[in-house]
Amino acid sequence: MIPVALTIAGSDSGGGAGIQADLKTFSALGVFGTSVLTAVTAQNTRGVTAVETLPPAIVAAQIDAVLGDFTVGGIKIGMVSSEPVIRTIAERLRAHGRRAVVDPVMIATSGDRLIDADALEALREELLPLADVLTPNLPEAALLLGTEPAASEEAMLGQGERLLALGPRAVLMKGGHREGPDSVDLLVSNSSLLRLAFPRVETNNDHGTGCTLAAAIAAGLAKGLDLESAVREARLYLQAALAAGAAWRLGSGRGPVHHFHALWPKAGQDVS
Repeated sequence: MIPVALTIAGSDSGGGAGIQADLKTFSALGVFGTSVLTAVTAQNTRGVTAVETLPPAIVAAQIDAVLGDFTVGGIKIGMVSSEPVIRTIAERLRAHGRRAVVDPVMIATSGDRLIDADALEALREELLPLADVLTPNLPEAALLLGTEPAASEEAMLGQGERLLALGPRAVLMKGGHREGPDSVDLLVSNSSLLRLAFPRVETNNDHGTGCTLAAAIAAGLAKGLDLESAVREARLYLQAALAAGAAWRLGSGRGPVHHFHALWPKAGQDVS
């Protein structure tokens, strides 16, 4: 049986994040990737210059087409930029009896905001209760909770528990925005706490890291891993992708990670 995963997200014309990063991640991890496009962005390594959200009806039709045909073992939700699209996705997932890895993509690596202000409450109300795991970075967690980003592991845990109360089965608090020699993530659930610490990779190529990690978790779930194992394997994959792509020179801004580090030679040449 070939494992299948689905990404519901926006397109990144620069190829480093969004649908493009998700499909690369699925393929790199031996999972057949399917996709539902929610928005088209004009984007490169320097930032986002335009966003066009797709009509809810075509988003719903894509979800039904994929889930009505493929045996999908893992679903990842990324960029959902409008309230109608969010409510449509939630309605169709409930109709199919499915939950998902929810990556609350609200702010791009470049700092550009990717979600309408009126969509934030819909995200809380509709998608968080459908999450097998919610994967916010610290600014995203703070935006969801209406507070300041966590400045310590204790604060990360507290915010993770507050987010857990909004309905997801687990919350992965990603600590990459904090300083220090290690990047520490906390997987918080009602029954356990998993601390993952990895040496911080010095790189300018970190565009799409959140998309990549969430997609890798969905790929692990599609292959039958339990959540803790899927998160651990996904974090190991991202660590290697960051390290292998650190020397890349793609574009003039924040470049992508090396999704196919296990297949291609290590980056070291200028390919701009």
